[in-house]
Amino acid sequence: MFCGKAGRNQRPFPNLGDHMRADLPANEAQRLATLVEYNILDTVPEAAYDDITALVSEICDVPIAAVSLIDDDRQWFKSRVGFDAAETPRDVAFCAHAILGDDLLVVPDARNDERFADNPLVDDGLKVRFYAGAPLVTERGEVLGTLCVIDHIERKLTDQQTRALRVLARQVMAQLELRRMIDEQTETRKRLEEANDRLRTASTTDDVSGFRNTRFLHEYLDARLETNAVPTEILSLVFFDMDGFKSVVDTHGHLLGARVLRQVAEIVNTQLDFGDHIVRYGGDEFVVILPDQDSSEALAKTERMKQVIRSTSFLSEEGLDVRTSASFGLATYPDDAANKKELLIAADQGLFQSKADGKDRVSRVRAVS
Repeated sequence: MFCGKAGRNQRPFPNLGDHMRADLPANEAQRLATLVEYNILDTVPEAAYDDITALVSEICDVPIAAVSLIDDDRQWFKSRVGFDAAETPRDVAFCAHAILGDDLLVVPDARNDERFADNPLVDDGLKVRFYAGAPLVTERGEVLGTLCVIDHIERKLTDQQTRALRVLARQVMAQLELRRMIDEQTETRKRLEEANDRLRTASTTDDVSGFRNTRFLHEYLDARLETNAVPTEILSLVFFDMDGFKSVVDTHGHLLGARVLRQVAEIVNTQLDFGDHIVRYGGDEFVVILPDQDSSEALAKTERMKQVIRSTSFLSEEGLDVRTSASFGLATYPDDAANKKELLIAADQGLFQSKADGKDRVSRVRAVS
């Protein structure tokens, strides 16, 4: 069953001889699939299992005990007492025989058992004489491995030790089930969080532009400027819309007009930094949120937005050359406004002022003195 220290891809017994290898369980494919589902192989040691192996070693008065899980070509030890190996080849595993049944397998003296008499672990290595393994059985009847005890001398278990071995094997299985349930709950919670994130993103995304919508704008400003929260130190807001956009729609239709709006949002976004947000406010009107940027920083960035709109040919992939300009209104908290409502009004008034002054320009209007 055991060997010296060995890595995952090493074979500690280069010559296994002709000893009797265990048959495969009738449900081997399903058994292996279930073992994978428990996500236990190659995990780190855990006190819950180590406590059980220490206890069963003491109760059964043996130097060696282990929680052994039988993989396709190896047995891997989730917990072990009395030896260092993390795994052994399945071919030499006593536990590979134990998983063929659903009750305790006891070998009083391996030298007198035809299944194990010529096993390398009997003649060499740990010189196994006594073995007892209690199967770890799932609710569906698959045997994943054993809780086993080993001694170097032939012996028997008392009735009390036999009962304890069976009981503790069920406790190992209970730990495996608990671990599996926690993993499943964690995965379910992760999927729910991802689904909620998608829903939140969808609820704050504009269908036309593909960027943020007014719900996001108000939630963001409420979070940053709410009076019962710690307000942000500074935040600039930019309103803008297309100059003469109605003629674009009249000439090319609403469908191509919507594509122009998306392209406008995309090119404006190229002028923004991480943390900035572009919002479609309605129609051809947009809002740009510039957190932690004062009026001079916001003005320089707004001028770049204005220039990139003016210099871009829209709908060029359709073979068209649609050109437009935009008018902008800029307001900064707290210099121009004392709260969210005043900030929105000030930026909107700035946009109105740019339209009145001839369009294709940036205006700043203060709502507070």
